[in-house]
Amino acid sequence: MNAFRGTLGIKVIQCRPGDPEAKGLVERVNGYLETSFLPGRAFASPADFNTQLTDWLQLANQRRHRRLGCRPVDRWAADRTAMIELPPVAPVTGWRSTIRLPRDHYLRLDSNDYSVHPSVVGRLVHLAADLDEVVVTCEDVEVARHARRWADHQSITDPVHAAAAAQLRQARRLVAVPKVDTSVEHRALTDYDRLFGLESSEEGIA
Repeated sequence: MNAFRGTLGIKVIQCRPGDPEAKGLVERVNGYLETSFLPGRAFASPADFNTQLTDWLQLANQRRHRRLGCRPVDRWAADRTAMIELPPVAPVTGWRSTIRLPRDHYLRLDSNDYSVHPSVVGRLVHLAADLDEVVVTCEDVEVARHARRWADHQSITDPVHAAAAAQLRQARRLVAVPKVDTSVEHRALTDYDRLFGLESSEEGIA
């Protein structure tokens, strides 16, 4: 978030706890969508939700707003004029991390686990994710690509990754393990008698 803010040159204002006046700006928008957009609709996916919302907003922004005294679309030109120019370098968005791939060849993002090709187990991989996809690369070579899942505690497995892992496990079982000599040399007890000078005393007694 700080990298995103710094690139755009903006300031983040976090609302104080128990500040209904500030938080009401967001809650009123959510309430408007809940009462005016959501009723009677069904969604097949997050992408379908965004598509329907985009189409609906085009109609809603054409309606005259009582508090604004005009249509929202009539305010766009003034809002764009007041905005600062975007930086020459686009801000980094999404989730990015670099991690060494564990033996189970899965990477966790939020609460979900995504499979990665097991050929790169033990190597550093780079995870990049946005709202739609999760992509994993190793030395600029793509080793995983999944659709982003928004349900909690899911394990997403690519069939290609599962088959490759099974082949590696089978190959490991077929590798002949060389026999290792585990015999241990035992020291003669007479060596200890000689070390502690017990041989001469026993001979005198005899």
